[in-house]
Amino acid sequence: MEKRIAILATDGFEESELSSPKKAMEDEGFKVDIVSIKSGEIKSWSDGNWSTSYKVDKTIDSVNAKQYNALMLPGGVINPDILRINEDVLIFIRDFFKQSKPVAAICHGPWTLINADVVKRRTMTSYASIRKDLENAGALWVDKEVVVDEALVTSRTPKDLKAFNAKLIEEIKEGKHDLQHA
Repeated sequence: MEKRIAILATDGFEESELSSPKKAMEDEGFKVDIVSIKSGEIKSWSDGNWSTSYKVDKTIDSVNAKQYNALMLPGGVINPDILRINEDVLIFIRDFFKQSKPVAAICHGPWTLINADVVKRRTMTSYASIRKDLENAGALWVDKEVVVDEALVTSRTPKDLKAFNAKLIEEIKEGKHDLQHA
């Protein structure tokens, strides 16, 4: 059965943190949809400037977690800051946890997980500047290239993408995790 993965992003995502995992998952034969809060295209951020636009496959109001095997959240500073105040986004994220499905976030991506209230008592990593945000939300923060806590995969920066992509794919192949929780 084909695995379907949602990458949740909007304008201002870090380009490599979307393009690299997307390619790695597609190379595994997974169907990957870019899901956003708006239709059309979303613009990436790279090396301190606006960069390539990516086609949005689905809008948040037209999807639900039941349609997907896993969720991936790229970072960038602007992207998660916009997503984390959208109630439809937060419901979508929480549903992956309720359904015990793999969720992955890199760099500033965990900001959105904080607002979804799914990080308490989870071991995670992130971009160093949001360490205190995660700790204040109840997460145990560690400084490692990739951390897996019962189907929750997190990494720090684009330098960690090789390890992040490998663990993300491994968790997707394993499927649902009974111990995945919010």
